[in-house]
Amino acid sequence: MNFVVSSSELLNRLQTLSKVISSKNASLPILDNFLFQLKGNELKITASDIEITFVTTMNIENVISEGEISIPAKRLTDLLREFSEQPLEFKIDNSTSSVEIRWNSGKSNITGANVDEFPSLPVISDETKSTIGITADALLESINRTLFATADDQLRPAMNGIYFDLNGENGSLTFVASDAHKLVKYIRNDVTIEKTASFILPRKPASLLRSILTKEEENVKIEFDEKNVLFLLNNYVLVCRLIEGVYPSYNSVIPKNNPNKITVDRVDLLNSIRRVATFSNQVSNLIKLEITGNELTAYAQDLDFSVSGDDCVSCQYDGTDMEIGFKSTFLIEILANINSQNILIELADSTRAALFVPFDKSEKEDLIMLLMPMMINS
Repeated sequence: MNFVVSSSELLNRLQTLSKVISSKNASLPILDNFLFQLKGNELKITASDIEITFVTTMNIENVISEGEISIPAKRLTDLLREFSEQPLEFKIDNSTSSVEIRWNSGKSNITGANVDEFPSLPVISDETKSTIGITADALLESINRTLFATADDQLRPAMNGIYFDLNGENGSLTFVASDAHKLVKYIRNDVTIEKTASFILPRKPASLLRSILTKEEENVKIEFDEKNVLFLLNNYVLVCRLIEGVYPSYNSVIPKNNPNKITVDRVDLLNSIRRVATFSNQVSNLIKLEITGNELTAYAQDLDFSVSGDDCVSCQYDGTDMEIGFKSTFLIEILANINSQNILIELADSTRAALFVPFDKSEKEDLIMLLMPMMINS
């Protein structure tokens, strides 16, 4: 196996793939490696942690001979970081698994590993396969809107990812995430789906997708069965094992009757909350909102240090005067993950969940964010 490749382009691909590799691979050392497979002018590089397999393909103009080899990931990426842009020649002796890398002023030798030990790419079953067609921008937006709300709960693993809920009747795809304190329901109407189905995407592959979707312009094809999901992009393929279990009935926790409605500038409210949050108790992070007339006042205090702060923003309010408490960190996350300049906050009372909805809506999407209140001490 012998080829020449750009140092910067190779490093860029390897840095993306290396996010898959776990730091705890004692039971299977081969997972500390990249798998290089060169056929024709296409170089395929794979990284895996068993649960997730990440593949990228590169077009190589200068190919002397084909082949495949497994190369230690950290040693290779550490070396590539020290180069300015220049061509690198890889010469692999498969009989000894030695990898010689040559550059303008020197060379190095790395010992590779047998490719037979590297795990194979999971296969999506044709019999139970479902398919989704979605633009890269739409998928990126969906992950950005929901990922922050996923849980980290060993007792309820189904909530540790993003729920993809396909509705074959109206052709919509709903993305849901919740940690039991906050919930996000994001609907896309500009997708192509074949039938009603669902799956739960774990948080780690969702984060990996977000890192590469910013560079994608073409459509993304998603295929999944009962065990795995495959994301097919222009230069990358990501396959991961799905979270098993039944996702909670998310629609049942969204309150329907919310007579108290606040329309407010999202950025003004977000900045107000951030200012006042510095005075909240470091344990509870409690912040109180007082809505009276057309004013919304945020108030926080920390009795342990005898500090407090309040800040007022103007709003349009249709409802009865109210006080309601929230965890400031959660409230900031909610407000920071809505794009609309103005938002609508719907409230039933101080003990029930608040709904946060963009004031400016699009036909392509629909967004609802829910946040549970905290008890306000008298």
